[in-house]
Amino acid sequence: MKEPRKERNLKFEADKWYLDFTFKGKRIRQFGGYTKDQARNTLVKLKSELLDVARGFKKPASADVPFEKFADEFLELYSKQNKRSWKNDEASLENLKRFFKGETLSTIGPEEIERYKVQRAAMTKKTGKKKEARKISPATVNRELACLKTLLNKGVEWGKLEKSPAARVKKLKENNSRERILSGLEARRLVECASSSIRPVLVVALNTGMRRNEILSLRWQDVDFGKGFILIEDSKSGRARKVPMNLAVFETLKGLPQKSEYVFFNPETETHVKDIKTGFKSACKEAGVKGLRLHDLRHTPASWMIEAGADLVTVSKILGHSSIQMTMRYAHPTPENMRLAVEKLAGFLDQTRQKVDKPSEQAAITKPVNRSKLDN
Repeated sequence: MKEPRKERNLKFEADKWYLDFTFKGKRIRQFGGYTKDQARNTLVKLKSELLDVARGFKKPASADVPFEKFADEFLELYSKQNKRSWKNDEASLENLKRFFKGETLSTIGPEEIERYKVQRAAMTKKTGKKKEARKISPATVNRELACLKTLLNKGVEWGKLEKSPAARVKKLKENNSRERILSGLEARRLVECASSSIRPVLVVALNTGMRRNEILSLRWQDVDFGKGFILIEDSKSGRARKVPMNLAVFETLKGLPQKSEYVFFNPETETHVKDIKTGFKSACKEAGVKGLRLHDLRHTPASWMIEAGADLVTVSKILGHSSIQMTMRYAHPTPENMRLAVEKLAGFLDQTRQKVDKPSEQAAITKPVNRSKLDN
C-alpha cells in the first residue's frame, strides 16, 4: 500500500493521521483521524480552540466521560485488540473501577491516583488453602497503575482528556530480593524428589528456561526431535522462537507416551495440565529446598547459562525476552568470574604483543640488502 502524500501540519503513521504543528512556540502533536479529511477538520477545530483560549475566550467544554464506561471501552477497543495479555488488563480494571467508581475522566487528578496507590498497597487478599491474608504486592499495584496510565493516555489520544493526570505519577518500589537461584545440587535433589508426573516438567524448566505456561501447554507437533529444538509459537512477547533441546530434555520428552496432542496431558480434563503447585511444593519440601517459587525455575537456568559464559543476546533469545535489559537481571558477577575476566585481558595483550613483534623480526630477516653500500 502506497503511503499517502504528506501535507503541512499533518503526518501519516501506522494507518492514522496525526496533527503536528507549532502554536506560540509549543509543538502540538496528537491523533487527528483515520482519513486525511478527518485530520483536516480536527486541525481546523483545534487551531480555532487554541486561538479562542489565547484571546481570552473560554474554551467550549466537552462532554465528560464516566471512568467505568471508558474503562469498558478501553478494554474492548484497545486491550482485546492489541494485547495478548488483555485478561490481565481486565483484572486490573475491575480493581480500578471499584476505586474510581462515580468519577469521570476529568475529575481524576494526580492526588486521586496517589491516594489509590497508598490505599491499594495497604489492602490484603486471601490466598492458599487456609485463606491467609496477605498484603497486595507492589508489583500488583504497579501493574494496575501501568494499566491506568495507558487508559488515560488513550483518553488523551481519543480526545476525551486534555492531558493525562498520571503522567508524573511514579510506581512503587518493588522488592526483587525474593529471586532464588538454585545450585546444581539443589536442582538435582529437587528433580529426584519430585513425583513421576511433574518430574519431566521440572527437567524441561531447568534445562530450557521456558515459561510455565509454555511448558504445560506444549504440543507434540512443536517438538522437533530430528533437529533438536522446541518451537514456541504462542510466546508472551508475541514472537515465535526456537529453544534448543539438550540431551536431558531430549531423553525426557522422548520417554513420555504420546497419548494426546499435548505433551503434559491431563486425562481427567482432557486437555493439558494447568498447574503443578501442589506437586511442586511437595517436591520442595521433600528435597529440603526452601524459599523457591515455580518462576525461579526460569531464573535459575538463565543465571547458569550466563555464568557458564553464554552471551546476553543468546540467552535473551532462548528465554524469549522482549529486551536485553530483562536478561541483564540474571547476570550476577562473582569474584571468581571477575578475576577470570581480567586475566583474559592479560592473555589478549600477550597475543597482541606477539603479533606486533613477529612481523618486525620477519622484516629484519627478509629485508633486501643494499649491495652498493656494502661495496663502498
